[in-house]
Amino acid sequence: MHSEEIKIRNNHTDMYRRLRISTMFEWFQEGSITHTEELGCGREKTLDKGLLWVVTLQRAEIGRLPLYDEKIIFKTWPGRTMHVLFPRFYSLETFEGESLVKASALWTLVDSKTRKMVFPERNGIVIEEERTGYEIGLPSPPKAIGCPNNGNFTVPFSFVDLNGHMNNTRYFDLAEDMIGESAKGRQLKEISTEYSSEIKIGESMELKWGNEDDLYYLEGNTERRVFRMSLKY
Repeated sequence: MHSEEIKIRNNHTDMYRRLRISTMFEWFQEGSITHTEELGCGREKTLDKGLLWVVTLQRAEIGRLPLYDEKIIFKTWPGRTMHVLFPRFYSLETFEGESLVKASALWTLVDSKTRKMVFPERNGIVIEEERTGYEIGLPSPPKAIGCPNNGNFTVPFSFVDLNGHMNNTRYFDLAEDMIGESAKGRQLKEISTEYSSEIKIGESMELKWGNEDDLYYLEGNTERRVFRMSLKY
């Protein structure tokens, strides 16, 4: 298990002094990479050989978001590899043991040139499962609901990462901006996301969103689906 102690700083929070959802998923992303390197599958086996780690599905259950100046513990650990999919689990908790957030994700490896999935064992990549008893269920694709609202979004330079596409964490900022409930001070309770295809700098996608009571749904499409996300407040 990979574990870090984190103090919530001003650049981690929104206007309500709560941890930003996008920052939380940045920690999940960076923690995944750091732990994978610690387990002997660093960039010399992946990035340096033209292989990229890509997240396909994510899920989080939020009891409470930590606040500015609060100290918390972030943990991540791997599940059992499923053919070309790498499950990973995450948690945020207080030093007193209060569970704040539990999350899970499915990662895969793709060839940087073809953008197709690769078989990990052919590249010497083996990550052993760890079980703690604190795992939540693995993520599944969000269920679509009616989307009466629509708009367009063009990917700016600041949203693009070293893989050459819009970083997965930026979708959370986009969703909160489009939906508007977080700006009203409402805290997310559950969130799930599916990334179906990539979108690069300067490319545009059509956005559609709607809600049923406290459940909101957002998706982005070009000629194919880019992502879809559900958010429960």
